[in-house]
Amino acid sequence: MKLATWNVNSLNVRLPQVLDWLVANPVDALVLQETKLTDDKFPTLEIGEAGYQVHWFGQKTYNGVALLSRTPAQDVVKNIVGFEDAQARVIAGTVDGVRVIGAYFPNGEALDSDKFVYKMAWLDGLRAWLATELKAHDKLVLMGDFNIAPEDRDCYDPAAFVGLTHCSPQERAHFQALLDLGMVDAYRLFDHPPKSYSWWDYRNLGFRKNQGLRIDHILVSEALRAQVQACEIDKLPRKNERPSDHAPVVVTLS
Repeated sequence: MKLATWNVNSLNVRLPQVLDWLVANPVDALVLQETKLTDDKFPTLEIGEAGYQVHWFGQKTYNGVALLSRTPAQDVVKNIVGFEDAQARVIAGTVDGVRVIGAYFPNGEALDSDKFVYKMAWLDGLRAWLATELKAHDKLVLMGDFNIAPEDRDCYDPAAFVGLTHCSPQERAHFQALLDLGMVDAYRLFDHPPKSYSWWDYRNLGFRKNQGLRIDHILVSEALRAQVQACEIDKLPRKNERPSDHAPVVVTLS
């Protein structure tokens, strides 16, 4: 079983790339972030023709998430249960016995901003809900754009990010709190080359210089740890014309 996550930074722009990627990488489920489409504009026909069932949760201009799967997802939930939120950031469903949660974590903007306060509250809400989900589903995968680089090795220049979002002690503590619930960072179960990232700024030749962050993650429950055979960042789509600034991340389960 293969599961993947990809922040596409506008599905309206990136739909052909997503469809091409699925042909080359026929994963069992794919979660998307930053679709940036209202529900009535979602390309259900094209995705269906590609052989995927789809559930989506949209928002104009910002955010938006989707869950694509080869077999129908069951018990679909949108956003964090118990956390009131006007933003479309979470979609969950059970696919072939695995609870799949796709999430677009808030950016946070700046440590002294209202958006960072929202991010901290959102992370509190996610952790509380995830604890209940784990009780109901021992086989669970949480994946998406976390907007958190959990360690210094996940950032191209840690010194430059001191006092900034994505690498702050507060955000990293929240990432660790998710692991403490009984989750495992699938990517870190394997050896990878140093300076392996999933996001690169469009500006200043960020991708060409490999000035990136690893902020797109796949966390698996302890019940799935032994089934994780591989977890990779697919950098190839970042070389596309008009690419997303994020690359897909793929986990393989036995």
